[in-house]
Amino acid sequence: MRASRSRLTGTLRSAQKPTQEQLHRFEEFLARTYRRKVPLAWEEDADLRSGFRLQVGSDVYDWTLDGRVRQFTDYLRQIQPGKDDLLPLMQQAMDDWELAAVPEEIGTVQTVDSEIATVTGLSHAQYGEILTFDSGVRGMVQDLRRDELSCILFGDSESVSAGSIVRRTLKTAGMPVGEGFLGRVVDALGVPMDGKGRIQAQGHRPIEAPAPGILERQPVNAPMETGLLAIDSMFPIGRGQRELIIGDRQTGKTAVAIDTILNQKGKDVVCIYVAIGQKTSSVAQLVENLSRRGAMAYTCVINAPAGASAALQYVAPYAGCALGEHFMHQGRDVLIVYDDLSKHAVAYRALSLLLERSPGREAFPGDVFYLHSRLLERSAHLSDELGGGSMTALPIVETQAGDVSAYIPTNIISITDGQIFLESDLFFSGQRPAVNVGLSVSRVGGDAQTRAMKSAAGAIRLELAQYREMEVFTQFSSDLDDATKRQLVYGQGLMRLLRQPQYSPFSQHQQVVVLVSALNHVMQDIPLDDIDAFRSGLLAFAEAEGADLCHRIDVTGQLSQEDREDIVSLARRYLAQYQAGGKQGG
Repeated sequence: MRASRSRLTGTLRSAQKPTQEQLHRFEEFLARTYRRKVPLAWEEDADLRSGFRLQVGSDVYDWTLDGRVRQFTDYLRQIQPGKDDLLPLMQQAMDDWELAAVPEEIGTVQTVDSEIATVTGLSHAQYGEILTFDSGVRGMVQDLRRDELSCILFGDSESVSAGSIVRRTLKTAGMPVGEGFLGRVVDALGVPMDGKGRIQAQGHRPIEAPAPGILERQPVNAPMETGLLAIDSMFPIGRGQRELIIGDRQTGKTAVAIDTILNQKGKDVVCIYVAIGQKTSSVAQLVENLSRRGAMAYTCVINAPAGASAALQYVAPYAGCALGEHFMHQGRDVLIVYDDLSKHAVAYRALSLLLERSPGREAFPGDVFYLHSRLLERSAHLSDELGGGSMTALPIVETQAGDVSAYIPTNIISITDGQIFLESDLFFSGQRPAVNVGLSVSRVGGDAQTRAMKSAAGAIRLELAQYREMEVFTQFSSDLDDATKRQLVYGQGLMRLLRQPQYSPFSQHQQVVVLVSALNHVMQDIPLDDIDAFRSGLLAFAEAEGADLCHRIDVTGQLSQEDREDIVSLARRYLAQYQAGGKQGG
């Protein structure tokens, strides 16, 4: 038994004094359970409704009315009903159920400070274990000390007060999982927030789990295409990769993530969007946009809004990760977006300060690096022996005035496999997505591209870098030679070509056609203001005149020299029509 075997004593509490016969039965039960005689004393407790509560050390046997109801409820929850047989199951459960002598460990709330409760009496509670309070609120153990523990509260902390009873559940925090979560909006505990009714879960996964080991992984070598030309051509993302999206406020970070989700339509990829500290109206608008474009069918939104407690904001990304792991271990591909981890770190800082942990740099606790590393390391491309599933993470981090050297950004940059840096100046100049070519990088690189995309992209990143360098150099010169002017015009055309409206991801063949045409200088003489119209017309022309070519590129992911020549030929034919007919040529 958990109770200490030295100097055991029992305390029996009830509203009315037990009879001698009842006392004798309790003494026999104690002798049988603890294999020794245990002294028993009775105490009056007017708050207890009918029944008895017996405490021996830290073991509590609750035979009150409330205890019986709770045991019966737990018993019913363990039964898995089939179709149309709920009533017979309940009747059978009532026939089968017997009140069991199950010991409970019960503690008492000492103090409640904001979202933190200090509890005594739970000497065997474990870190991360879920506790339940009399008011129905749940909490999670976050701090263990010699005589007491502290837990974070997931519900209304005002309903918990000093003296409240706390019970162990012997379970760690978990997330219900299953197909039913696709198309739904839930909170960090898996409770629906969209008013569409209850979700039938297929299982339950702990929100904290070890990351796959080296032998359980395989190389990242399959593309997770975003549909954004600026990213797929220069900073490709692979399935199982962790690619950071970083930039100042209002620079299009969420837009990049949402376009990536939209681009997974029809590709059998499960998408999970975790909103941390966002406005409820913003999340509602995002869900509406995804629904309107058919993306919610394969997407789950986990929402811990700005008005939610810091505890819920803290567990939200781990809950999303647990849901993603459910699908990954089924051999499926998962894309998960954490928007954003800056607010996640702030929520954790608030909890840590309330738990009286020592603050460090920028008042963050010393383990804030581990906060995100243990989350992002769970993204992986599993080995074929484990099903070959993958989970790709797109964490988002907000910077202040472009400062990527701040504490949280540098931490997450060192954890991830690359970053997409979105620059404010580019964004406000109309370059969207506002990808900074110099500061962005993918450490997986060409391994995450199809051969067609790798061949089509060529040296576009190098040419853009040369253009940016030449642009800075020529700012101080008014007399430029024709070759330099032509190079500047070509670079400006490439930059304009990389502009892409939101909610309009490109397919693989569209990206290949645009890149091959541009890098072969087909668009060299098109005015900048006409490039968007020319690109749209070119894609429509190529899909009409070269349908087999476009289909072959999408299916095989290959681009032969003959295919390249066919694309250039199509582009020049369309250019001739466009120039002959003006803008109406498209």
